[in-house]
Amino acid sequence: MTEDSRAAGAPTLEDVAKAAGVSRATVSRVINGVRNVDPVIQAAVRDAVAVTGYTPNRAARSLVTRKADSIALVVSGAGDDPPPVAATAGPSVSAAPGSRGGDGESAGFGGGVGSFMTEVFADPFFGRVVTGVVNFLRPRGIHPVLMFAETSRTRDEVVSYLRQGSADGALVVSTHAEDPLPALITDAGLPAVLYARPARPVRISYVDLAHQDGARLAAEHLLARGCRRIATIAGPFDVPAGQDRLAGFRDTMARHGHPYIPVAEGEFTEESGASAMERLLAEHPDLDGLFAANDLMAVGACQVLRERGLRVPEDVAVIGFDDSRAAASCRPPLTTVRQPVEDMAAEMARLLLDRLSRPDRPVTSVIFEPTLVVRASA
Repeated sequence: MTEDSRAAGAPTLEDVAKAAGVSRATVSRVINGVRNVDPVIQAAVRDAVAVTGYTPNRAARSLVTRKADSIALVVSGAGDDPPPVAATAGPSVSAAPGSRGGDGESAGFGGGVGSFMTEVFADPFFGRVVTGVVNFLRPRGIHPVLMFAETSRTRDEVVSYLRQGSADGALVVSTHAEDPLPALITDAGLPAVLYARPARPVRISYVDLAHQDGARLAAEHLLARGCRRIATIAGPFDVPAGQDRLAGFRDTMARHGHPYIPVAEGEFTEESGASAMERLLAEHPDLDGLFAANDLMAVGACQVLRERGLRVPEDVAVIGFDDSRAAASCRPPLTTVRQPVEDMAAEMARLLLDRLSRPDRPVTSVIFEPTLVVRASA
């Protein structure tokens, strides 16, 4: 197929060349991104493309540029392939290990392989990531391809997809601290960027948040309100974001003369936040301040406090983390530490495109700064 073999009446390269006053070959070079074309000529060709309404044939263009003009957006877990089903047994799904959100907002994925995508789409974090990625890539004519890698088989499929050139690189969002996919991609020499610092050292670029600084903002705000009997619902202890938020909160409280802070571990889900709040109240019924390591857990905590007849913030001030939709819809609306997920996702895409244009560039990290969003809960 040639680049201008299209439906009758549709604009062709010749039409663009005539409108721009240049040769067909020059138009082709501009459209295919060849760099040694005079900027004035490039501008003339782009104007002619706009005037004629010409749309390049993406398949034909990829044969020339060897680029797919698409990026894989991969949501990855750490489950195993389901075991073979015996002939006498009914349908079954293997239970994947309890997955945890490496970003701090992601819900814990504790179900089987069949529930993985359902859990992903139910989590507000992933919609924010997709929004940030699409808003950055779409104006550049690049399209994300959403992929899921929750088993060893599907992880292999992602690596194979990238090796075949079906996508130019990958943006990876891991939902589990033990996710092997980032290492598999980097070991294969494929370009990729990760959301959140990996739990284990991997030579891969990533974007992340200064989680300890965010927890410090929460601690200082509770103390400034006069709270003195403060507890925290931490994220999973084996997830870097959970570790950092807990460490930052504890350190700040210790610097202000509070060496002991009651802690209950959660799973970054509303249900786990409610359960953790129950445990904390059972041991410390006089609490007057709470920091939850994400908004979903804070929402669950507020529900339990209401059920116990405790007012927020009059009896217990509550602060969450992420500034997700859950924070604004909570009653009362949550004071929270904002994680600019959309901006971070866009930065992932920018880093990947930069790596694709300069393959020799070393891996890098970009750390975003959190901010405190004060609402009615604290």
